[in-house]
Amino acid sequence: MVIKVFLASSSGSTAIKKKQQDVLGFLEALKVDYAPLDIACNEDNRMWMRENVPVEKKPTNGIPLPPQIFNEESYCGDYETFFDAKEDNAVFAFLGLPPPPGSKEAKEAEKAFILENGPVENGTVEIETVESETVENGTDDAEDEENLEAEEVEEEILDDDSLKAPVKQEEAQEEVEDEEAKGEDDQPVSEEEEDE
Repeated sequence: MVIKVFLASSSGSTAIKKKQQDVLGFLEALKVDYAPLDIACNEDNRMWMRENVPVEKKPTNGIPLPPQIFNEESYCGDYETFFDAKEDNAVFAFLGLPPPPGSKEAKEAEKAFILENGPVENGTVEIETVESETVENGTDDAEDEENLEAEEVEEEILDDDSLKAPVKQEEAQEEVEDEEAKGEDDQPVSEEEEDE
């Protein structure tokens, strides 16, 4: 996957130049492979960028300004959405790339996975396997298995006679104690005991 960054090499706007430098500098710092595509010198790049930016993401005048970021043919966003992703430590998700192991984004994705699915045996999470485990109706196979196992354990507990016996013994003991208490109340009381 190649990240395409559409730029204007001869832009007169200092704001656009700063935004372009910010995007490129951050991608280089993250060691993300990207291809800078100049729209000022190459009419094909300019036309492709304008045609492939989604309508809802285009400004009111209809002409998107650089930098515009794509992952192959998929639109990622412009500078503002890139900046928001950078602030949220979600640049790899924004770019549609798996985060490198040990990165902040990978650790956050792992925490989110653990919160959603419980701890993993070997202590590591592969983000790609999470997506492959999701079934069409939106539930995880792992989650279904956990629910099934929990139901089986509950059934075993309910069917276990060894647990029923202590409960019956406790109930019988309580009944005997209740009877004894009633019996004490029914016995006649002498005058001496009443005075006390």
